[in-house]
Amino acid sequence: MTTKGSLRKQVIIPMSNDNINKFIKDSSLHVANTNQSLKNTKSKVLVDFIHSDISSVTIVTNKVAVQSDLYIIENYVKKVKDINTVNVDILQLP
Repeated sequence: MTTKGSLRKQVIIPMSNDNINKFIKDSSLHVANTNQSLKNTKSKVLVDFIHSDISSVTIVTNKVAVQSDLYIIENYVKKVKDINTVNVDILQLP
């Protein structure tokens, strides 16, 4: 989901603690790969950085992501090796 207001440039991906640790381990690689996927579709949205908290991974972007951008990000996250996709929630706009 994306948030509104001053935090509207964040894509929040709820996932299990184990998945968070595996995903954050290579976060710089994930930023680069996600940006490449977004550029391939000529999106103007780019990932600035990725950080985690107790129950989710937050992807901070340069612009508000539209549904097609969320789909690209979701597909990338679900294709990451070592991530159990059963525990990763589908991204949706509120």
